[in-house]
Amino acid sequence: MSKYTIGVDYGTESGRAVIVDLSDGAEIATHVTPYRHGVMDEVLPGSGRKLEMDWALEHPADYIEVLTISIPAVMKETGISPDDIIGIGIDFTACTMLPIDAQGQPLCFDENLKDNPHSWVKLWKHHAAQDEADRLNAIASQRGEVFLPRYGGKISSEWMIAKIWQTLNEAPDIYNQTDRFVEATDWVISQLSGELKRNQCTAGYKSIYHHREGYPDREFFKALDPRLENLTDTKLRGEIYDLGARAGGLTEEMAAKLGLNPGTAVAVGNVDAHAAVPAVGVVTPGKLVMAMGTSICHMLLGEEEREVEGMCGVVENGIIPGYYGYEAGQSAVGDIFAWFVDHAVPGEVKEQAVAEGVNVHVWLERKAAEYKPGETGLLALDWWNGNRSVLVDTNLTGLIVGYTLLTKPEEVYRTLLEATAFGTRKIVDAFHHNGVPVDVLYACGGLPQKNRLLMQIYADVTGREIKVAASTQTPALGAAMFAAVAAGAEAGGYDDIVEAALHMARVRDESFKPIPENAAVYDKLYEEYSRLHDYFGRGGNPVMKKLKTIKEEARRSTETASIHF
Repeated sequence: MSKYTIGVDYGTESGRAVIVDLSDGAEIATHVTPYRHGVMDEVLPGSGRKLEMDWALEHPADYIEVLTISIPAVMKETGISPDDIIGIGIDFTACTMLPIDAQGQPLCFDENLKDNPHSWVKLWKHHAAQDEADRLNAIASQRGEVFLPRYGGKISSEWMIAKIWQTLNEAPDIYNQTDRFVEATDWVISQLSGELKRNQCTAGYKSIYHHREGYPDREFFKALDPRLENLTDTKLRGEIYDLGARAGGLTEEMAAKLGLNPGTAVAVGNVDAHAAVPAVGVVTPGKLVMAMGTSICHMLLGEEEREVEGMCGVVENGIIPGYYGYEAGQSAVGDIFAWFVDHAVPGEVKEQAVAEGVNVHVWLERKAAEYKPGETGLLALDWWNGNRSVLVDTNLTGLIVGYTLLTKPEEVYRTLLEATAFGTRKIVDAFHHNGVPVDVLYACGGLPQKNRLLMQIYADVTGREIKVAASTQTPALGAAMFAAVAAGAEAGGYDDIVEAALHMARVRDESFKPIPENAAVYDKLYEEYSRLHDYFGRGGNPVMKKLKTIKEEARRSTETASIHF
């Protein structure tokens, strides 16, 4: 009899459940549930309280709704018996953080606290803690903290400590009423299993936790703020568990809601991009996995701990047990293409796309593919949502050079595709030249499935072959694989993730290889990209930050004037 697990992938705007056959990794059924409240980046629900710049919140109830809608839906569609579902695993965007009370409930569920934005989930792309991140990095550098090089020399405003410190600075009452600050992935697992167990992946990459040394010592946190001295013993307390560990069994209450058996194995939480690595069969070094969607996460395995500029982290057992897992990333990729289509494409392009019966992205891709590398005369910096690697600076912004009165939308579109490829090459070069080899690339996520031109450009720009995942739901497949490990071989699963990958991971037969004449032109363009990258990103010209400061001042003066009026 076949056995199955369920993987649930929590993205930025929706969650999806997938039932996977453990014998071959086949995805039997998939169901997507959009988040009812979406990304809250302008106002709070209910009160309509306006949020400041760079805020990005979510509603934790939406995460539970994904479980209670999508899991029963796939169970109904397949008719599979609950007896044959041996495990559940999830993956999540990170750092996506929420404050909870002593009963494990989010503070935003409290009627007395819900109008305070700090009581809500801070999504991964919440960047309003940049001031705290800057101060944290300065203090860590001054003290010579050994952890800093493990994160490329900078801790991001997207991560746990900066977000906690922002809460303490701006809403000390919320901080004081918080029993624990937790990753959303760990909180959802606690709702499934009744056990709050922190996972090695988010703890290591997002909370400055080291597998052997633990958190930085109290003196560091005291140097940040005396009120943070005991943070890791109090509001970040809890044992850290390796990926694939069993968090517990499905509670009777949740089992009834999901249509599954109580006691079904629940794996500890994971991060979306990291779960995708074994799902494409990568369980050894030399292979860089790109999880490509609204942003890109770049994951790579190594046999020793190396220092690489701008990496998001190197964590022992952080991706695959037995290896050091390296992560880097780009803050916006698909988001940039979507912005261009939604806000910068002229109406005539949309009309032509409709006339041809295709969406605008497809129309632009076709037109952009008619150009040779360098033919547009344009070059862009891909910092529409800041720079995650290698500069680690969310205050950087986008740039396009070379516009003329003859510039066409498809030329700009191609230039944006190329800019994100140059950003990936910057990351690949940083690893490869610092002793962490990158021999081949693997791509998964929505973009590789939709845009062949994009993948060929990435192969040409990086000079490496790119293999593409066969699954359209790679993180969910990875989550289901870790669920099989949590269940174990005796239940019909697997005893380790390497064995699970051997049976369940899949990539397409077709791959994208560099075209030599294209690569030669892109080498020249990359030199110019690098000059712009360093000029605007390393202090040569801080105009982007100055413009952002002027913008914030103008907004504040407008808000003040409207209040007085």
